[in-house]
Amino acid sequence: MAKVWARIRETIERHGSAGLVSVVGSAGSVPRESGARIVLQPDGGFFGTIGGGRLEYEAIAAARAVLAAGRGKAQFRDWPLGPNLGQCCGGMVKTLTETFDASDLAAVQRFEEVEQVGAFTTASRLGDDGRIARSAVPADAAGERAGVAASFATMAFHEHFGEVTHPVLLFGAGHVGRALVLALAPLPFTVRWIDGRPDQFPQHIPQNTVTVCTDAADRELREAPRDAMIVVMTHSHALDFDVTVAALQRGTFDFVGLIGSETKRARFVNLARQMGVTARQIDRLVCPIGLTKIKGKEPAVIAAALAAQLLMVREQALLPQTSPATQPA
Repeated sequence: MAKVWARIRETIERHGSAGLVSVVGSAGSVPRESGARIVLQPDGGFFGTIGGGRLEYEAIAAARAVLAAGRGKAQFRDWPLGPNLGQCCGGMVKTLTETFDASDLAAVQRFEEVEQVGAFTTASRLGDDGRIARSAVPADAAGERAGVAASFATMAFHEHFGEVTHPVLLFGAGHVGRALVLALAPLPFTVRWIDGRPDQFPQHIPQNTVTVCTDAADRELREAPRDAMIVVMTHSHALDFDVTVAALQRGTFDFVGLIGSETKRARFVNLARQMGVTARQIDRLVCPIGLTKIKGKEPAVIAAALAAQLLMVREQALLPQTSPATQPA
């Protein structure tokens, strides 16, 4: 749930109070990592998930009782998944349950404003009043994700809010481009959708997508973030070639994908070599795009296969990088 504080604010305004269940620590095999959350309404409704199953059922039931009692102290609880809950994961989850009401709106809105800008981290601790006190801290001073560097003996820990999104530059607003934008809409990506034909963009665009009507593909690539994912599927083979060559020659992007068959790839490679593109640069080209075991050619199927592939690339990019000096022998 990317917009935690916005959801808490909305719930307070509509129902008078809100509950929050957060996973703040875990060990062993668990259904969700630290940072998974549920926002509860007094009427029993809720948003988000901490992994489902018996854990979520019991955690929600306990949180409802806390919320029904009114604005109170924060509660930490350890959940052994195997013996007590009968979940096959077998690990341990630590949850934090909190309640909020109208008296918390100002603080909630401050965090909502920060959340709207992007992902952020808080230094959190249990205050003298039994409630959680939070302050936003710079990302580079907060360790890694939520729960890292936690010291629950003193109830001091870090929490991560918002979603770390990965930039995608999508060249081409044809049928597959439209399907891909829809496939990426609920996923952790921000899409810059580029096409020189203004009449090709649909009227309604997902919130994570910005349309750019331009023929200056080279400028878009120059100004793109170094870790962007580049997806090329324009209406012109010549334009496909130009954009893809420029993306490969930049050499920093996490992904450069070109729609097409193995035959199109072979033709591209021959032309690229003539243009001076190095073998190392060409090796980074992904063409055909999408998970190869999915054979369907319908736009929505191609989009689903490519979305899954981009998620795999994103997860790999988020892994801690190991330098040669620290690699195991």
